[in-house]
Amino acid sequence: EQTKHVQIFSHSVILASINFQPTSTQNPSAGGSGSYLIGVGRADCTGPVAEIPLMGFAKADQVGGGLLTRLYSRAFIVAEPGDSKRVVFVSADIGMVSQRLRLEVLKALKSKYGELYRQDNVILSGTHTHSGPAGYFQYTLFWITSKGLIRPSLQAIVNGIVKSIDIAHQNMKKGRLFINRGTVENSQINRSPYSYLQNPASERSRYSSNTDKEMVMLKMVAASGQELGLISWFAVHPVSMNNTNHLVNSDNVGYASYLFEQEKNKGMLPGEGSFVAAFASSNLGDVSPNTKGPFCINTGDSCDNPQSACPIGGAKMCMAMGPGADMFDSTRIIGQNIYLKAKEMYANASQEITGPLSSAHQWVNMSDVSVEFNATHTVKTCKPALGHSFAAGTIDGVGAFNFTQGAVQGDPFWDSIRDQLLGEPSNETQACHEPKPILFSTGEMTRPHPWHPDIVDIQLATIGSLAIVAVPGELTTMSGRRLREAVRSEFESHGTSGMNVVIAGLCNVYTHYITTYEEYQVQRYEAASTIYGPHTLSAYIQLYRRLAKAIATHTVQDLPSGPEPPLFNITSLTLVPTVGADNAPPNKTFGDVLQEARKQYRAGEVAEVTFVSANPRNSAENASEHNFLTVERYINVSGTWHAVHNDASWETRFYWTKGSSGQSNATVEWHIPSATEPGIYRIRYFGHYKKKPIFQPAVFYPFEGTSSVFEILSL
Repeated sequence: EQTKHVQIFSHSVILASINFQPTSTQNPSAGGSGSYLIGVGRADCTGPVAEIPLMGFAKADQVGGGLLTRLYSRAFIVAEPGDSKRVVFVSADIGMVSQRLRLEVLKALKSKYGELYRQDNVILSGTHTHSGPAGYFQYTLFWITSKGLIRPSLQAIVNGIVKSIDIAHQNMKKGRLFINRGTVENSQINRSPYSYLQNPASERSRYSSNTDKEMVMLKMVAASGQELGLISWFAVHPVSMNNTNHLVNSDNVGYASYLFEQEKNKGMLPGEGSFVAAFASSNLGDVSPNTKGPFCINTGDSCDNPQSACPIGGAKMCMAMGPGADMFDSTRIIGQNIYLKAKEMYANASQEITGPLSSAHQWVNMSDVSVEFNATHTVKTCKPALGHSFAAGTIDGVGAFNFTQGAVQGDPFWDSIRDQLLGEPSNETQACHEPKPILFSTGEMTRPHPWHPDIVDIQLATIGSLAIVAVPGELTTMSGRRLREAVRSEFESHGTSGMNVVIAGLCNVYTHYITTYEEYQVQRYEAASTIYGPHTLSAYIQLYRRLAKAIATHTVQDLPSGPEPPLFNITSLTLVPTVGADNAPPNKTFGDVLQEARKQYRAGEVAEVTFVSANPRNSAENASEHNFLTVERYINVSGTWHAVHNDASWETRFYWTKGSSGQSNATVEWHIPSATEPGIYRIRYFGHYKKKPIFQPAVFYPFEGTSSVFEILSL
């Protein structure tokens, strides 16, 4: 997972839950008038695939250098039949939703739809892929490894989310919802088991595992019987692709979406077709897909210890590996596991969700929440701060220098550098965060803008007996269990029993991690990244209980909206260099083939073609949905070429290599699947090159290149 080192960064988790009326068991394929109006939509939100830092591991040299799979925003709208109330859930293939992103999306929705889609009934959740473009944050901490606020990156995500909601809005149909639950095996481990063991034995004994293996699925079917889509919530970090990767992609949960949509949208290219399958994040804070566990990469010994450190080389040598031969294979295996369980659950989903819709939202200053433990005891949250172990990273992506997990004392060397460069944490903040040794007192750092958010979204939406808890960060396994239980019991205490509560992660604004109080005491990475102090989870439980009570007692209108978050006046502020003019080599033109495909291949081999290229950022900035490549098969009967893969296909990889003097190459790989029909094929590449006439604005020109034909032989 994240190589969050001194260069800083982190991810997030989503919560979900459920409301009202007992559910009934019905045949989902049967007709019916439909309990709700349902709309689904999917839109591209990939953005620039080259030269932009990737968001997640906070590794300065991990910048985009091509594309494995496209990133999509998937939107789901559920409305009451009278259309009086609506709930929108969006799962986007991004690291997390930032406050800046949410505010811009809400602003765009308001200009289009007035008061129909608002901060209370629109949930925006990130899948938490660590292989998407960064640069869509307004708080200073995230600028350090994102290289600032990158407008093309932010705009692509805003446009994609809004477009996916537009498509869902325009395609509302009478329909029905069905919920199902199932267990996903062999797809996760707890990456901080030592922290988990700090939780009370009596609590741990209630659970069979130190991760949540349960997947919760919401299936959507039109009254006509047409299959519309699904949302799956399952807790796993999308970090099967590690911090050496440079190809933009949606990781393991994105591959599960890809497989399900390809299955249901038969004959369509990826990204096309009406069926939408979202695999959304949940309480994934301490959950890794790297199921082989942590090993010392220099000796092969296990490093499953409280510090995740190796005898030789320390924490930098301790890495967890996935089940596959490489990170691509691990992504495929974990994604396929999730997909296969979802496919089975989808086919068997028969418990219908019915009942009214409701949504509640508050902005809360999370740096100053008083939590009532009992009649006599009150505790408080803290101004944001990150501990020393934040810089250690995790076994999914180790940090820099000599930081280790589990640090409960500071380091004089790093503390003195911090004091000189950024200022010393106040005594009050240090005391509030005990036993965390503070590395960055971000709540006391305000230049050029605040380093971390104070104002945070607290949001809960109910669709009948389903409650979706929208959490602005990454809850650990036990934190998620406690929050779900608290919300469920709050509903129950007000007469609404049997709620299905789900946690939606990485929603609305990013606030790093949320551990339990007990996990916080040992200060591994997740605890060091619990930025509002040891009582963060208790504060969230109190706040979400308040929302659940308001929904259950029909008093949502009486909830104060809270202090509005700031929208800083930054249009674009980035260290990413502007794109210069593109140049082709002498006697060559853009799209010319530099390295041809072979004449013949068999399934299982890789066809590879290299073209004279231009900077892919040109395409992201000048075409909202640009496709870089196709693999095409010749159809003898009609004498035409038919596209069988595009750049969103799992089987294709697009690599971009920058040269000097504005020159660059693009290499397209096609990893030929076993099911490929024998025949004649070709590979095509599409781009835009940039010219800068003197004293005039830059001009962009589209171009394309085509390989020679080649044959796929039968096995």
